[in-house]
Amino acid sequence: MATAHRLELEAKFYLGNNPRPILHFPDWETLPYDTFSPHQDIVSERLETLHQLPLFKQGILFVPIATLMQRIAPRAYLEGNTLMLEVGDQFDIEQWRMRLEKAGYRNVSQVMEHGEFTVRGAIIDLYPMGSKLPYRIDLFDDEIDTLRTFDPETQRSIENIDTIRLLPAREFPMSEDGIQLFRQQFRRHFEGDPQRSFIYREVSEGNVPGGIEYYLPLFFEETSTLLDYLPDNTLIVNVADPLHGAEAFWQEISDRFRQHRVDIERPLLEPQQVFVPVDDLFGRFKHYQRLQLQTFEHETKAGHQNYTSLIPPQLTMNARKDKPCEALQQFIEQFDGRVLFAAESAGRRETLLDLLRQQAIQLTTVKNWDEFVDSDTKLAVTVAPLEQGLILPMQNMAVIAEPQLFGQQVMQRRRRSRKKRDTDAIIRNLAELSVGDAVVHEDHGVGRYLGLQTLDIGDVTAEYVTLEYAKGDKLYVPVASLDLISRYAGAAPELAPLHKLGTSQWDKARKRAAEKARDVAAELLDIYARRAANKKTPMATPGEDYAAFAAAFPFEPTPDQQDAIDAVTKDMLSEHPMDRLVCGDVGFGKTEVAMRAAFLAVHSGKQVLVLVPTTLLAQQHYENFKDRFADWPVRVEVLSRFRSKKELDRVKSGISEGQADIIIGTHKLLQQDIEPKRLGLFVLDEEHRFGVTQKEQIKKYRSQIDVLTLTATPIPRTLNMSISGIRDLSIIATAPARRLAIKTFVMQWEAEKIREGMLREIKRGGQVYFLHNKVEDIERVAREIEAIMPEAKVAVAHGQMRERELEQVMLDFYHQRFNVLVCTTIIETGIDVPSANTIFIDRADKLGLAQLYQIRGRVGRSHHRAYAYLITPPQKVMTKDAVKRLEAIESIEDLGAGFTLATHDMEIRGAGELLGDEQSGQMHEIGFNLYNELLERAVKAMKSGKEPSLTNQDRHFVEIDLHVPALIPSDYLPDVHTRLVLYKRIAAAADNDALHELQVEMIDRFGLLPEQVKTLFAIHEIRFKAKAVGIRKIDVYDAGGRLIFEQEPNIDPMTIINLIQKQPKRFKLDGQDKLRFVDDMPEAEERIVVLDKLLDALLGK
Repeated sequence: MATAHRLELEAKFYLGNNPRPILHFPDWETLPYDTFSPHQDIVSERLETLHQLPLFKQGILFVPIATLMQRIAPRAYLEGNTLMLEVGDQFDIEQWRMRLEKAGYRNVSQVMEHGEFTVRGAIIDLYPMGSKLPYRIDLFDDEIDTLRTFDPETQRSIENIDTIRLLPAREFPMSEDGIQLFRQQFRRHFEGDPQRSFIYREVSEGNVPGGIEYYLPLFFEETSTLLDYLPDNTLIVNVADPLHGAEAFWQEISDRFRQHRVDIERPLLEPQQVFVPVDDLFGRFKHYQRLQLQTFEHETKAGHQNYTSLIPPQLTMNARKDKPCEALQQFIEQFDGRVLFAAESAGRRETLLDLLRQQAIQLTTVKNWDEFVDSDTKLAVTVAPLEQGLILPMQNMAVIAEPQLFGQQVMQRRRRSRKKRDTDAIIRNLAELSVGDAVVHEDHGVGRYLGLQTLDIGDVTAEYVTLEYAKGDKLYVPVASLDLISRYAGAAPELAPLHKLGTSQWDKARKRAAEKARDVAAELLDIYARRAANKKTPMATPGEDYAAFAAAFPFEPTPDQQDAIDAVTKDMLSEHPMDRLVCGDVGFGKTEVAMRAAFLAVHSGKQVLVLVPTTLLAQQHYENFKDRFADWPVRVEVLSRFRSKKELDRVKSGISEGQADIIIGTHKLLQQDIEPKRLGLFVLDEEHRFGVTQKEQIKKYRSQIDVLTLTATPIPRTLNMSISGIRDLSIIATAPARRLAIKTFVMQWEAEKIREGMLREIKRGGQVYFLHNKVEDIERVAREIEAIMPEAKVAVAHGQMRERELEQVMLDFYHQRFNVLVCTTIIETGIDVPSANTIFIDRADKLGLAQLYQIRGRVGRSHHRAYAYLITPPQKVMTKDAVKRLEAIESIEDLGAGFTLATHDMEIRGAGELLGDEQSGQMHEIGFNLYNELLERAVKAMKSGKEPSLTNQDRHFVEIDLHVPALIPSDYLPDVHTRLVLYKRIAAAADNDALHELQVEMIDRFGLLPEQVKTLFAIHEIRFKAKAVGIRKIDVYDAGGRLIFEQEPNIDPMTIINLIQKQPKRFKLDGQDKLRFVDDMPEAEERIVVLDKLLDALLGK
């Protein structure tokens, strides 16, 4: 698959402006007879290609041999199920809804991926298969008024178009006829009662079970292959040896068939019914013209053609030599033609230009291959994803790709949108509230969210958020004041401490938390001030050497990783000590961030300490750092129990004399007798594994030197620190090239399932961890595993073994000398074993969330799909917390979820205290979000030299009641969840521009605004002015209204006196703080205009 993709990119480069299209037919990326279905995006791309192929006059299709062996839907299926829509067409919503559901589209509340649609009044959103973007259909009566594309991320329209083509949503029909044919064929193929089969029952009910693709032939009278879609004059080009690949794949299919054929729930079709046998496939090739490409020279005879192209020599640069580019310079001198360098990206192109400029090699930049061919430039550079260059002796041209200069890199060319992850937004957007969740109302305390409710109060319809408090009391919060409500994070919803309404309980709790926040803020500002006052010598600016070191990294950094690297570099170059937390999922390349930081420090003449939790990990880090720094004059040392006393003494003296540059070790590094001579950087790996005393020891370093903490799941306390902006946080959430999410199952002990899971792994050449966390009976469990899997070689590892013995077992496992390792949590921070991609965790209910996550992260270190099986007792026996933890970990399939996980953890464990050692506290009482807000207010107040207020007087909220409906009607926006999110966004808008932007978005997404929504926006606009005047409450009805001012309004008393003197019949003061007025205002719009003018007059406009 990788080869096909690479060829495609290279072909695009060499074709240049040639209009010949290139198609891609992706593989399902599932195992033969798998129980999972491929991703929607893959199906979409396959359908798009199948649709285009028959109309193809000329072009190229790259396809892996295994994909070519699949039997697929006949041409008639696609031709008969493709629909077109144009502006002006008649459109009956109900009829189309049925049609779309029949074609396999899913009706959702918000369209995000291929195969989804939603209906909102006269607007239909739809994401057809094979389409790059989703479409928005806007109706006028029952006619299509406009068609627009929109961005699924922001839900905003992009541009108008004239027609849409709708492909079916699946590669098989789920229509009544399709299901009928499936049932007939199923009964014909398989004996016995079909109702016993899960697949038969699901399809009969119109559902689509996972892995249904391997029953595809049952939906059709006869199937086709990809070759049936191709014209007769197709030329088939074989690259490398497809026959060998096809035979290996057929062997895999047969093995899987033998393994799984006995399951009554999922009877399997014979391999030749689902796949094309090798001989048949290569027999069919004979009807086409064929080309076989090879890299070695043929003897010259009929039918053989030797191309004159050659492969350029390896011209590796060596930054350590006096002449780094010697090989390249010689090549350029000896080659009498023109040379084009191909860099991977624009950034790499600049690096290459710089590097060569220093060696007096000047390159001209060209856009593409065509421009180079047409020009007469001697040396040029362009951006192209080539893995290998070539020499064309006839044309006197050479192409040199980056790998020839820098060695092999694993490039990541995935569709990456550079959307910034706003770290605050991740936390705030956990505001996906569901009924029953706990929320905090700033004036009334913690209650339970019961949903949105429309109430008629007096003569006005308004929408309210219903909250339930202690003893079943209910509070109805008008949607206009939604910004007083935040999600309660601090404990699980059922443990949240509900407050009583109408008592002083909440005020006291709030006051206690505010006092606490004030003290914490003072302490934080003190640390902050010390950090800001503490100066360190900035590290030296990275130069050529650093660029060469970075270029030696064998992978392209992911965008997130690059951001983290840039942030760390910036911190290290500043004159304040760095304190940064890099949170990235297990195996997402945090180590590289640390290595680059270490290089900067050593390069600036400083020492680096790397603190890790276990001896094994220290050893692995030591090997990795040694490899990475092999070409540089850097001394890397390790302090651990594996070293003899003599060696340890040698290392210690090396540290204190300043000869050792990078020292890696366990908490031994924190001992008194270790005094680094010129320490500049402290790297902390997996902070949550260290105890309190060790953390305190680390604290003393924090204010003088750069500290970099790496973690996959930050413990809540560190997360709080970084959310409160006290430590800087970098999140690496993009998975490296070809990393698939870990598929997680929660199950009870079943020998058969355990055997199947292990077989799936061992058959694909992998290894299995079986985690059992009790040393006393681990040997018994190992024997049970041997009984379940007699063909597997099993070994045991636990912390009570002798250190050397344990090390030996781990190394044997790493070198694949056995397939199953029965072990305790000692592997939690163990060494990387890329070939181990399945893990069983026995009694998973006994482990904490961070630990489960860490352990699960031991697998999935390569491009194989990894599996984690959590074995638990029946649910009745487990604690509520344990069930919650397992649900959390099972729901997190997403790669890069370590961060979201820590927030889950924060809710489950009660959020940690910021600076004390206890991991719970005030936050439990008032919730994490509000506590954070109080803290931010306190820090702000102190920074500006004020005393933080302990009540909520400093918060300015204006209550406005116009006695007219101001809401988002449910017939305009039926989805409650989206309504709630929009109410919250409107309430939280910072100014008129933000409100205007929201109005534009709503018109685009849901159609023209009804009157009630316009009123809602107008009220929020009035609120900004009222805030500026210093008004607390506004009450307006059809014949007049009143304004209630704050204690100290921002207004000149003369302004009010003038108003009353000029129009005594219209205005009058009522007490110290109320201004009453009379006016005739029957309609909402009139009330808004009158108020607007009055507020302008008070502001002196």
